[in-house]
Amino acid sequence: MVIKPKVRGFICTNAHPVGCAKSVEQQIEYIKSKGDLGDGPKNVLVIGSSTGYGLASRITSAFGYGAKTLGVCFEKAPTERKTGTAGWYNTAAFHQFAKAEGLYADTINGDAFSDEIKAETIAKIKAEMGKVDLVIYSLASPRRTDPESGITYKSTLKPVGESYTTKTYDTDKDKVHDVTLEPANDEEILNTIKVMGGEDWERWMDQLRAADVLAEGCKTTAYTYIGKALTWPIYGQATIGKAKEDLDRAAAAIIGKNTDLLVEANVSSLKALVTQASSAIPVMPLYISLIYKVMKEEGTHEGCIEQIYGLFSSCLFGNTATLDEKNRYRMDDKETNDATQAKIQKLWDQVTQENFHEISDYKGYHHEFLKLFGFDIEGVDYEQEVDPLVNW
Repeated sequence: MVIKPKVRGFICTNAHPVGCAKSVEQQIEYIKSKGDLGDGPKNVLVIGSSTGYGLASRITSAFGYGAKTLGVCFEKAPTERKTGTAGWYNTAAFHQFAKAEGLYADTINGDAFSDEIKAETIAKIKAEMGKVDLVIYSLASPRRTDPESGITYKSTLKPVGESYTTKTYDTDKDKVHDVTLEPANDEEILNTIKVMGGEDWERWMDQLRAADVLAEGCKTTAYTYIGKALTWPIYGQATIGKAKEDLDRAAAAIIGKNTDLLVEANVSSLKALVTQASSAIPVMPLYISLIYKVMKEEGTHEGCIEQIYGLFSSCLFGNTATLDEKNRYRMDDKETNDATQAKIQKLWDQVTQENFHEISDYKGYHHEFLKLFGFDIEGVDYEQEVDPLVNW
């Protein structure tokens, strides 16, 4: 079939297998261009491995350090009439490229929040890897079922304390407008912490420890976004912010429970990028379109793979780590420094429906959005028929 993007609101309901493979290949080539990265991880578990920062972490581990990688994700397989998800095609391509270079790569497809998937993952680590020395936690989901209570919690994107009115950009209607977000109640805050906080990360580490598959000196990190003043009302001073605070709690708890193994646990704050998750958050399409404009002009713009290469080479397996007062790795300083934020704030104050496309880099934003699903990638013939049935 000929596959063209089907965009509805902030999601694309299909994906292009050749485009996804090309995107994975480009990220691999970027990492390989960096040469010998020195000592690094040998056996890596990536929870949330099929897109964005999780996929970039898997690529960096495998093609930068030669590590065995086991991924966990929740993706939909293709049929003869429907494409699979982008994450499905990304994973298939990653397996193919890894196999071609003799690298161990396997993936478990299922609900990473469940104890069943945790048990299946542990069994595979024991059988095929031994012990893991790096655990990446990069899950993004709107809901989570607690394996102990069976209760399904749904996250909410709302401010905390008081309502918040701000500018946003509606990608569906191509419209800059004001949006008012009403404050979350206590139940919505709790639910969001249950989904997006550190409880599941901690549960993973507890079960990996209990099964004796954590190597001494194992490192683990969970990814977050902190932002600055323009995004604090929807991130910091909001339901998401409360959940992110719980990641800090979980990191400290993981360290405390594993002092005998010298486990290092840190939250990593990364820059704002176009991801399937960020596209759904009010304010972010407008904000990211503006920071792309500013940071590209400054020569400081980075995508997922560049950010993760920097995290691995400077923080996780380097000696130039930047830690903040809460023991978090900070890879977002090129975005959040005062000078860059002042430029973004100036554009934010100026932006209107009439000048949005002129003073922003929405073209770059939209390109990156389509690229998430394997579209708008140079070198891919989108008029050519392709087989959607791609297996791992």
